[in-house]
Amino acid sequence: MTNPTAAMLVIGDEILSGRTRDSNMNHLAGELTGRGIRLAEARMVPDVHERIVLAVNALRGAYDHVFTSGGIGPTHDDITADAVAAAFGVAISVRDDARAILEAHYQRTGLELNAARLRMARIPDGATLIDNPVSAAPGFTLGNVHVMAGVPAIFQAMVAGVLPVLTSGAPLLSQMIDVNRGEGEIAGPLGELAQRFPDLSFGSYPYIRNGAHGTQLVVRGTDAGQLDAAMVALSKLVGGQG
Repeated sequence: MTNPTAAMLVIGDEILSGRTRDSNMNHLAGELTGRGIRLAEARMVPDVHERIVLAVNALRGAYDHVFTSGGIGPTHDDITADAVAAAFGVAISVRDDARAILEAHYQRTGLELNAARLRMARIPDGATLIDNPVSAAPGFTLGNVHVMAGVPAIFQAMVAGVLPVLTSGAPLLSQMIDVNRGEGEIAGPLGELAQRFPDLSFGSYPYIRNGAHGTQLVVRGTDAGQLDAAMVALSKLVGGQG
């Protein structure tokens, strides 16, 4: 059985301008890897309706799951929900269950549920809500697209709520070895080894430590037996350096 695939769509001018550093992709990649879902692509787009629509449609047609972050808050530039509704060709409006969640939250906090905050209860037709235990305003899932907040603490809480209901695959395993050689010296033999184990992924990552050049070699796959065999072969290839 082939492991499910996923893509991430990071939305927001603040990310592309460098004002805000994205940490959500790193978190999502780690969580998906642990459940055997392969994060195969990530894109970043600005707060532009047409760009979001195009990206959502491209990604949802190519992968089993799409996770978006950003653009579902109360301000005028929070347009992700509208863009996702447009991508699916469905209407969007304030939904009673989402409104009830916000009403209860703002009643507890003593704040007003004003028109701006009520925007966060606008949900596309046919979507299911994603719980937000941090600040109440829900995300939603429509088809294979999971729409989440950009604030890292909220994004992480939403991911934790969504992952248990997704079909998972075999966990992705990895092993690594460090060698005191540059990539150019081992590239040829490493490529030949990758051909011997086509079901595994081989990566090489150069580094400089204490002025010395080296390479970390990482092997990934879902079959523990193949992974062990590849590591034995790799150790012989690099002469047992580690």
